[in-house]
Amino acid sequence: MSIEVIDFGSFSLGKAEPSAVEMKQLSTEIIRAFRDIGFVYLKNTGIKDENVFKVMDTSRRFFQLPRNIKQQYARSTDSEIPSQGWIETEILNSTYSGDLKEVFNLTTISTSDNWPIKHAPEFTKCMESFYKSCQQLSIRILKVIAMGLGLESDFFIDKHKKIGSNQNPTTLRTAFYPPILKSSVKEHQMRCAEHSDFGTFTLLFQDESGGLEVMHKSGQYIPAPYIPNTVLLNIANLLQRWTSDALISTKHRVPLPQTDDMLNSLRQSVAFFVHPDHNALLACCDGLNKYPPISSLQYLKEIHGDLFQRESYPTGD
Repeated sequence: MSIEVIDFGSFSLGKAEPSAVEMKQLSTEIIRAFRDIGFVYLKNTGIKDENVFKVMDTSRRFFQLPRNIKQQYARSTDSEIPSQGWIETEILNSTYSGDLKEVFNLTTISTSDNWPIKHAPEFTKCMESFYKSCQQLSIRILKVIAMGLGLESDFFIDKHKKIGSNQNPTTLRTAFYPPILKSSVKEHQMRCAEHSDFGTFTLLFQDESGGLEVMHKSGQYIPAPYIPNTVLLNIANLLQRWTSDALISTKHRVPLPQTDDMLNSLRQSVAFFVHPDHNALLACCDGLNKYPPISSLQYLKEIHGDLFQRESYPTGD
């Protein structure tokens, strides 16, 4: 049991759209993988490890700043951009203790709110540049998924036009997992607890230590190791609903390492969580109406009301 690796080279960043035959092959392969396990590795996307490691190196310098400095850039869930900023710890699954990690989220590149410009000046430019690369790749993936489902090529793209603004919650996250002291670990605590993502899909980049595990449809967890110059792409909850459960949003986790060497080593990852625009109306794309239509923002408020607390957010209507 392993996660498939698919060559995205025919539609990588910087290339024109592939031929109809190449697009058909690419979309068929990706949809097949999604129906099987909900995860797939993409190679030759145009985003190389050197770009990923630059983000990790730059963000690590921020995470190693004193806590009182990082606290100045903490997330405020009552703001118009409730995901943006530093998060000291989070509870992704209520049956587990808080994750053994800290993160910094970038949701919009149109504001300087919560940016550590003073204490980590290179951080802003590096994150913004990587955000834009992930956005460009995501638009291509949205097109491939639509075509693989037999939809118009711009079906999903039309509902993701405001990425990078406060009218869309798409988020670039850099995560830092410090070395672990066994004696301080609480019961049911992991580096990242079992969960599924809640948007359209996620691009995930791991460092060489890997550590991610993905739940196979058999119910067993299987490793999703670091593979050089690939991005791990996974379906999230909203796209599963959008496709009437045709595509699977798979649970995943980062458990505690099994060796002392790995426990004593830090881990980093970078994720790009893709979401539709707040005002996008999401109706089942197969026309079967398994789930009632709902706006993206309303879905977030109903499912993740702890994060989306405000009565109103910018929608561009």
